[in-house]
Amino acid sequence: MADTSQLCSVWLGSETGILKGVSLLKKQAFNFCNTRHLSRDQEVKALCWGDEAESELLVGHVDGTVKTFSIEKGTFTETRSCGAHGDGCYAGLARSGDALVTCTEQGMIKVWRDESTEAVTEINVGNNVCRMRQNPLHRNKMATGGKENGLKLWDLEKPESPTFSAKNLRDDWLDLRRPHWLRDMAFIPGTERVVTCTGYHQVHVFDPSSPTRRPVLEAEYGEYPLTALSLSPDGNTVVVGNTHGQIAMLDLRKGLVRGVLKGLAGGVRSLQCHPTQNVMASCGLDRFLRIHSLDDRKVQHRVYLKSRLNCLLLDSKDMELGGAGGKETEGGGVKVEGDEEEEDEVWASMETVTEKSKRKTTEGEKDGKKEEQVKKAKKNEGED
Repeated sequence: MADTSQLCSVWLGSETGILKGVSLLKKQAFNFCNTRHLSRDQEVKALCWGDEAESELLVGHVDGTVKTFSIEKGTFTETRSCGAHGDGCYAGLARSGDALVTCTEQGMIKVWRDESTEAVTEINVGNNVCRMRQNPLHRNKMATGGKENGLKLWDLEKPESPTFSAKNLRDDWLDLRRPHWLRDMAFIPGTERVVTCTGYHQVHVFDPSSPTRRPVLEAEYGEYPLTALSLSPDGNTVVVGNTHGQIAMLDLRKGLVRGVLKGLAGGVRSLQCHPTQNVMASCGLDRFLRIHSLDDRKVQHRVYLKSRLNCLLLDSKDMELGGAGGKETEGGGVKVEGDEEEEDEVWASMETVTEKSKRKTTEGEKDGKKEEQVKKAKKNEGED
């Protein structure tokens, strides 16, 4: 499988525990796992690169294990236990130098050195964590947040306290407290600012240098909880997705919706913009991987992957985006969609089934029925 794994430009983790790779150039999809031992305990919750050369993948499972997948060899090379099942699912994985960084929903960030069986650093970031994200420019800095757990920025070299802790939002016009529910975040390139999305369909931008520690920009999209976000290559646009399969692009300079990406049929679990190309990949409950263009907002690829998908990871190299979308076949490959002629032939060959409609009675028939009823009534009276 080494040759096939090196062709893949998109990697996805599924609820069934399968690591899936998609080659957009060859229009093929591949499964990388031992299908004989699949269970819900092997569900993939987090993905990240294991090195800067992007030759290894780190795959976080529900049972607390982190597996290392070698793209060059096309197989899993290492499995290490980084927590028990009761510690909660992974809210994030990261690689910082030679250390592995894990974060669980229970709120524990742990730093693991190579060959170590015990965490060398533990940081309690609060309960109900939904996401941990790594600063791509400063890999020892992390951002965390969750339900009633506001945005916090951490420096792994100074784990005693957060370098930034956001204040709660200002009370509403009725002087009632506005609840927190941070679902995802990203570091804006070239700045210290962080953009977040919430379960209350809000988008916020935080600036650690602001003395108020509250959002410097607030925007809203839709009516449903936002679940994932990603920044465009220029850093001026954030793409957000929600639980109803709606994806929108928001301008971070004005806080306005620039456009909507259509085509999804289920809740969005993960999305990522390519670091250099103006495209965005998304996946979720409808079992499809979709590649959208951020220029014209059209679907460039659509691949059916049979399992509900939790997370995805894009190769930073330029992707080959030519051609139509694809649908996975039983053999694991991807066939090109858009065979409308063959589809039309199938529909044309099907027999049309119609329901017999009730015939309307005319006025003459109604009068005839009335006369017969009158004659029967008179006859019955004479017999009496």
